[in-house]
Amino acid sequence: MDFFDFHHHKKNLSYGIYNLELGNTPPDVPYSIGIHPKDIQTDQLEEQFSWLASMIFPNCWAVGECGLDGLVPAEMKIQEEVFLRQIHLSNEIKKPLIIHCVKKFYEVISFRKKAEQAVIIHGFNKKQRIAEDLLENNFYLSFGKAVLYNLSLQQTLKTVPLEKLFLETDNEDFSIEILYQKVSEIRDISLKTLNEQILENLEKIKNG
Repeated sequence: MDFFDFHHHKKNLSYGIYNLELGNTPPDVPYSIGIHPKDIQTDQLEEQFSWLASMIFPNCWAVGECGLDGLVPAEMKIQEEVFLRQIHLSNEIKKPLIIHCVKKFYEVISFRKKAEQAVIIHGFNKKQRIAEDLLENNFYLSFGKAVLYNLSLQQTLKTVPLEKLFLETDNEDFSIEILYQKVSEIRDISLKTLNEQILENLEKIKNG
């Protein structure tokens, strides 16, 4: 059984969504493309958006990572402008958004109504209250390696509707199958059921 890796950094992995770094050329596998908050260069924004627009090919599955980060140098006002432009791009090309968020979840929630496509928080590892607020605002949550050892996060995972769930390796070096196995145990469902549900979720976000 193959397991879809919703967000990863491995160019040789075909069964998942590769995160394309700023300035690079897309691989021949499904990928996402965006301007990460850490990469925002105020004096080069138009060049960055030109690169973004020029690298959207048929195997682009999502816009991102994009979002808001309270720990990077870029001013929040600039981050919000860049984020909003990428939301508009997502609406225009009808691709879901993969969101990077650090310490700015409620600000990200405030932007949700502007997005016409599916919105997925990647690498979710926060408290249950934040998960509930995101789910109430129709976000999907993608979980990564932290689920393997974070007991609080495992409890949160139990409350997330399966139809709002994705799993990812991000930039960690481990097998996505291990994560699927752990989540199937936590949710007390078979690997087959979990796998089928995530593929169904994927089809849903791809079709708007």
